[in-house]
Amino acid sequence: MNFYSVIIGTELLNGRRKDAHFSFLNNELLKRGWEQKASFVIKDDPLFMEDVYRLIKNDPDAVMFSFGGIGSTPDDFTRQCAANVFTEGKMEEHKSAKKRIIDTFGEESYPHRITMSNLPLDAGLLHNVVNNIPGFSLEGKYFFTPGFPSMSQSMIVEALDTFYPQNKEKHRLFLKADCSENDLIDVMKKIPQNIDFSSLPHIENGKRTVVISVGLYDKSECEHYFNLFVESLNKDEIKFSLEDN
Repeated sequence: MNFYSVIIGTELLNGRRKDAHFSFLNNELLKRGWEQKASFVIKDDPLFMEDVYRLIKNDPDAVMFSFGGIGSTPDDFTRQCAANVFTEGKMEEHKSAKKRIIDTFGEESYPHRITMSNLPLDAGLLHNVVNNIPGFSLEGKYFFTPGFPSMSQSMIVEALDTFYPQNKEKHRLFLKADCSENDLIDVMKKIPQNIDFSSLPHIENGKRTVVISVGLYDKSECEHYFNLFVESLNKDEIKFSLEDN
């Protein structure tokens, strides 16, 4: 699966608040053996929000976590934007969401808070441990949570535990070589694009080094491509060390 985060909030971009969603989501994914493919921090702009949602929807393996904009104020566009992109604009009054709101706020649910029960068609609910106003999900792939980390974080855990509790183990090998990336480009060209590969160069006191990482779910295949670097370094008599991470 390809995991995406969409963090909505003009106040993040203008510096009034600092983001806490990316790091929490990333840590929860990594604990389960998943990784993010991309993260977007965007303004509260409904047309742009829909463009980003459509971009992610075009990936058939996408799983998306969207943060912010599901409240009842005039600048909360997420529920309608989600409907426009994922349910052909169709929305409905979600009976369970409505009950949770009324159970929590009673008569104060009207006229504004109750609008948060108007959700895209066939939405599932995510529990809000703070005030019981739920987040929601679509197709078990697209998850929409509040902008408040105290509310969204438990929803992330709930969604991952329910739908994506653990990925299969990925084998990863590292080495650190006393050379530049340029010395290993010919080997890099032999690595297929679908393989999780990275090279991280470093310069310290004029000395160049590079850390090579190869990651694959198939252990023998991972070792095969990793050994291409080992063989090249040995052939050129370049010093290197195997690394833990």
